Amino acid sequence: MYKRILLYLFFLLLAVLIASCSDVLSPGNQNINELDDMYTDATYAEGILANAYNLLPNNGWTFTDVATDNAVTNDNNAAFRQMANGQWAADNNPLNQWQNSRAAIQYLNIFLDNADNVQWADDEISSALFNQRLKGEAYGLRALFMYHLLRHHAGWTGGNQGGQLLGVPVVLEPEGIDSDFQKPRDTFQVGLEQIFSDIEQATEMLPLDFGNVGDPSQLPDGFGSTNDDLGRFNRVFGDDGKQRMSGRIAMAIKAQSGLLAASPAYTAGTNTTWEDAAVYSGELLQLNDGVMGLAENGHSWYNDSGMSSIGSGENPPEIIWRTNIGQSNDLESEHFPPTLFGNGRMNPTQNLVDAFPMENGYPIDHPDSNYDPSTPYENRVDLLQHYILVNGGTAGVNNTTIITAADGTTNDALNQVSTSTRTGYYMKKLLRQDVNLDPTSTNDQLHYIPRIRYTEIYLAYAEAANEAWGPTGTGPFGFSAYDVIEAIRARQGVSQPDQYMQNEINSVEDMRELVRDVRRIELSFENFRFWDLRRWDMDLTEPALGVRITNGDHEVMTVETRDFQPYMRFGPVPYNEILKFGLEQNFGW
Repeated sequence: MYKRILLYLFFLLLAVLIASCSDVLSPGNQNINELDDMYTDATYAEGILANAYNLLPNNGWTFTDVATDNAVTNDNNAAFRQMANGQWAADNNPLNQWQNSRAAIQYLNIFLDNADNVQWADDEISSALFNQRLKGEAYGLRALFMYHLLRHHAGWTGGNQGGQLLGVPVVLEPEGIDSDFQKPRDTFQVGLEQIFSDIEQATEMLPLDFGNVGDPSQLPDGFGSTNDDLGRFNRVFGDDGKQRMSGRIAMAIKAQSGLLAASPAYTAGTNTTWEDAAVYSGELLQLNDGVMGLAENGHSWYNDSGMSSIGSGENPPEIIWRTNIGQSNDLESEHFPPTLFGNGRMNPTQNLVDAFPMENGYPIDHPDSNYDPSTPYENRVDLLQHYILVNGGTAGVNNTTIITAADGTTNDALNQVSTSTRTGYYMKKLLRQDVNLDPTSTNDQLHYIPRIRYTEIYLAYAEAANEAWGPTGTGPFGFSAYDVIEAIRARQGVSQPDQYMQNEINSVEDMRELVRDVRRIELSFENFRFWDLRRWDMDLTEPALGVRITNGDHEVMTVETRDFQPYMRFGPVPYNEILKFGLEQNFGW
């Protein structure tokens, strides 16, 4: 009887506790934001836009070079290594951007559909300006995500570029339960036109760059001339907007999209020409003082001694858009050689090393190069030693000599341990040599990731201008592909005047090959080579080579083959999207 009373009291107390805690266990309605709450809550409304920023594909490093002839990795489980060795499939795609970018576009469509109803500020004029700016950001971001969708998932429906060149379903309204999810893929051209339309909207609504104005007399036309106008302008378009989508960034996205569309793999499915692509890049470069604006230290932006002074959203001359600056040593931990307490992950290939010219500007296989295969790293352009750690090179805070030879006596030697190089080389580019990973005195340094570099746009211009107007044609801009490449090679360390260019670059074909070589070097390890090989319709199966050094002798060897089929110039539509929505797949997948 006593036990039954205790049991009864226990359940009664439990019932009281559950009843009293119902508001804790079940969130009240006031804690759940509805869509129309954004109309009176500007922070909540801007948070919808922030979701798209959080989904940017270039918020982190993507080392696709290890799936090309530029590099391999010593990480057996690396997704890109497995992909290059035959495991790339529609249901196993480490490059899948379908869900991520379409989710971002959904957020942006929701934002654009509702932004006009949001009270962005108590002041009516400020509210209208915030609305203009934030919608401009959304249009620019939507263009960026569409660009990534086209690059990752566009493709031909027939072999040998037959059939149609399809992109993705272009969706401009928020999707809900009543939406048509069976919408077929639009053509590549439709997606491209949407990019250009969104870019036009963005550039009309956004400033070229964000930044405070110091005096009312400096306000742009249409923004007033009083101190109140100045305060309002700086609140909306001032320093707080730096590193968000701007007019300059939108112009760069247009240049990227134009280059993709004009390239050999895509040109039959679009009406964008090489001249269009050259104009898109040239218009942006004009704003950077043409060739004169090429940053002197643009090839070593990652090691900029002034990095600590570019906080508060500022950019060094090389950078158009970047991530936030932060202290870390993660990149060095992954890629320093073992004796510097790193994992040595990225191993550049002999193929890439051979692409670096001699100091006199000639390729190593040219009779006038003076290349000596017994001393292969001597008299090469300075950039080689900045980007690639060769046998006998130095690295780290103490300028430690790194021996990668097969007969070396440390773990840096070829294939010595699991973290050793597989090619005879380690990556040096991107890494801060002032980072110390020694467990007894570890430090870290400032880092950021460039989303768009000016060098990329200069190289895009050189490629497109050469195809449109020839090596020395300037179009409406006053500088040519020749001018750009000559300036970049001088920065690399080619002695001047550039005898190779003067003597050997006489045709579109000559310049095309040189532009591709310079681009390969300048943008190495930054997620370009993988996509460049595909848009150029080039061989995807070039073996990755390395070097075995014993007793000072250099023997070139095959490290890894590449198992890509010709149809893999274009990525797949995810297999589950095909099953769910009956979308047409790219040829071969």
